[in-house]
Amino acid sequence: MPKMKSHSGTKKRFNVTGSGKIVYQKSGRRHILVNKGERRMRTLRRKGVVSPAFQAHMKRLLPYA
Repeated sequence: MPKMKSHSGTKKRFNVTGSGKIVYQKSGRRHILVNKGERRMRTLRRKGVVSPAFQAHMKRLLPYA
């Protein structure tokens, strides 16, 4: 049986942690940072975690992760 292919857009945007959670970088940190508040910037600094409802879908897009 041939190897399954990972979705190329997904592998660029998501990572899998050691415990198996799928994390991503939140949007809104590229430009026009002066107009955004400090509290908002602090929350954007943290990684986002994919909700359990989408875990099975994401595992299908990243079969070897």
